[in-house]
Amino acid sequence: MTTRHVIALALLAAGCAVLVLSAAALVLLPGPYRRLHALSPAGALGAPLVALALAVETGPGRAALKLLFVGLLLAAGGTVTTMALGRLTVRMDERRGPTA
Repeated sequence: MTTRHVIALALLAAGCAVLVLSAAALVLLPGPYRRLHALSPAGALGAPLVALALAVETGPGRAALKLLFVGLLLAAGGTVTTMALGRLTVRMDERRGPTA
């Protein structure tokens, strides 16, 4: 087993752990704001770690650059999506009014 393979496995395990923990938190946490908080690590950390693991495994070359670019897009896109969903949730709460 090469060093590159071991590093790729460690990155993949870390990315999958973040994704699984985020999914569990999404199911278990009550309320939309707490669920949004659980989504942030999945988009900003979990998916890019998986893409980085795949890039390390493929080795230097065009495929690795493409995978790194996809990981960068996932990191940026996950953050933007979480912010957009948060704003939408706030607007929906404002329309509903107080729930007391």
